[in-house]
Amino acid sequence: MPAPRRLPPLRALEAFVRIVRLGSAKAAANELGLSPSALSRRVGALEDFVGKRLFTRQHQAMKLTEDGQTFYAAVSPKLEALAEAVESQMEISNVMRLHLGVPALYAGERLFPHLPELRKLHPRLHIDIDTGSQLESRLGDSLDAAIILSKGPDSMLHAVRLDHNRVYAFASKALAAEIGPVPDAARLSKHTFLISSALPESFEAWKSALGMEDLMPASVDHFDSAQLILEAAAQGLGIAILNNDLPERSGDERVTRLFDVTIESPYSYWFVCRPRELETRPVRLFHDWLIKTEL
Repeated sequence: MPAPRRLPPLRALEAFVRIVRLGSAKAAANELGLSPSALSRRVGALEDFVGKRLFTRQHQAMKLTEDGQTFYAAVSPKLEALAEAVESQMEISNVMRLHLGVPALYAGERLFPHLPELRKLHPRLHIDIDTGSQLESRLGDSLDAAIILSKGPDSMLHAVRLDHNRVYAFASKALAAEIGPVPDAARLSKHTFLISSALPESFEAWKSALGMEDLMPASVDHFDSAQLILEAAAQGLGIAILNNDLPERSGDERVTRLFDVTIESPYSYWFVCRPRELETRPVRLFHDWLIKTEL
């Protein structure tokens, strides 16, 4: 029987991975409850073990070397596999729970259809969905992670852009027929526009793209939910300004898109969480699945 292979010190591996994932030696030290010098010693022990310099150190900052990047790419999946192997031996009743904030329209049209795939991969992972307001500010309190529509999340958060959104105008078919197929400021000014109170620049971007920066509609009604905006438009209450084409992709025949134009949105969907939460198993599993899945 061959002699067992020497394993690297697991605490040193943990320190190495946390520095890379959190993007900061200081954040990693805080998470592990270590002093900066103790963290550095663990990394040094790992470098001695593999015989390679994994980080460059400048003014207390640590940056991956090419060897470090190669080592992380090789080791990280194996650590995930080890975690999954341990997880598979645990009691099935030991549920992992993720408290996720997500806009209702995104959840219903883009996230929910794919959740059965996630459940098959990780049957112990269960998700509590929160569609309330101010999702970003509630991270680390009532939420573990969130999907938000934003110009750009807080720089202190771990953030991954999920898409590059566009702005669309939708109206009921009767109202669209009244407006016509060609943008006309005089006609548009007679109607009410329905916009998100949290995403006011979408309407400005739409007007600008049509060359109608000075357009003054009959009224601008504000809503705190894209789903309500869409419903109001379907009932003929006005022209909905949305940051996605979900009505078309979902086959909602009550509304139709106004004008054949492509308008880049100031806002995008982002996955966000506090850096320390990325080290928790539920957040990490959801994060890794989400960025690999086209929703």
